[in-house]
Amino acid sequence: MALTHPEFTIGIEEEYLLVDRDSLALADTPPGLMEDCRDRLQDQVSPEFLNCQIEIGTQVCRNVAEAREDLRRLRATVSDCAARHNLAPIAASCHPFADWRNQTHTDKDRYNVLAGDLAGVVRRMLICGMHVHVGIDPPDRRIDLMNQLGYFLPHLLALSCSSPFWQGQDTGLSSYRLTVFDNLPRTGLPPRMESYGEFERSVATLVDLGVIEDSSKIWWDLRPSHQFPTIESRICDVQPRLEDALTLAAITQALSRMLFRLAIRNQRWRIYDRFLIAENRWRAQRYGVREGLIDFGAGEILPMGDLVEELIALLEEDAQFFESFPEVENAREMLRTGTSAGRQRQVYSDALHAEDDHDHALQAVVRHLIEEFHADL
Repeated sequence: MALTHPEFTIGIEEEYLLVDRDSLALADTPPGLMEDCRDRLQDQVSPEFLNCQIEIGTQVCRNVAEAREDLRRLRATVSDCAARHNLAPIAASCHPFADWRNQTHTDKDRYNVLAGDLAGVVRRMLICGMHVHVGIDPPDRRIDLMNQLGYFLPHLLALSCSSPFWQGQDTGLSSYRLTVFDNLPRTGLPPRMESYGEFERSVATLVDLGVIEDSSKIWWDLRPSHQFPTIESRICDVQPRLEDALTLAAITQALSRMLFRLAIRNQRWRIYDRFLIAENRWRAQRYGVREGLIDFGAGEILPMGDLVEELIALLEEDAQFFESFPEVENAREMLRTGTSAGRQRQVYSDALHAEDDHDHALQAVVRHLIEEFHADL
């Protein structure tokens, strides 16, 4: 395999929920809002499957410093346009008290087909995620790095959890989003593949049978992008805080370069069985950063604090290359303040202790999410 040097450019996609500023309930995208956003953001903004969702995507960025400016502009513009309709965006993977049964899907051909194909499963997709693209050529290198990056997906998920509530109840999970998303076909951890050709042949089998039209209908936690020369990490819950989103992107970019440097030295990260990685994925989904992950090399469960320190040390050279070491180090602060899931639970608990009732406590969580979205704009 030729060792050309990838550029490791990054792009960030985020999905937001729109809430009414008074009731704090979900609201459908009103007439004119998407047009207002598109006038200012062009193709960097688009509707999502449900009418209460909106999606943005940054331009191709060399590093997180560039991504910060673009992502801040996108968030601020969506917020400004939404405010004209008395709405506010929130960047949490589940709304604390919305009922999926009350939502309608966007009337576009793509989404109409999805609604027909996936039936009752897709109607529950009241969830939002964050995707990070990393530019890597040639295609075979994408597959090689994808196989190795799979080990770190639970680490990224644990740091990102932002969906503890579902339909007004604390689920006990830190990322309930994955519980919903995993009901779709072609989701979960990616299989191990030997080459990009093997990936193309597998996709072609389903395309030729008419099961899917292209690889965009493969929704693994990490996949070769259908549209761009990138690998696309899809494991993370969306982040209320801008800086936390940038930390997750910085770690993903630095991990990709670190693994490429191993390849140059004819080395590689050990590839563990998908069954074992899935156990860590579950631990991250359930506990977030509270209970730690399994270190399969050491044969023990390590606290997230230890794992984050190891990750920072492992990625220092690569993060310094991208001038993103402060963002990678911010993982320590994310541990100190807790994931969004933990902060949402704390807001809910504080509201109850202040003699508020259950419904008002959930509304307090939404107000908290609005505040965090706007804190860095």
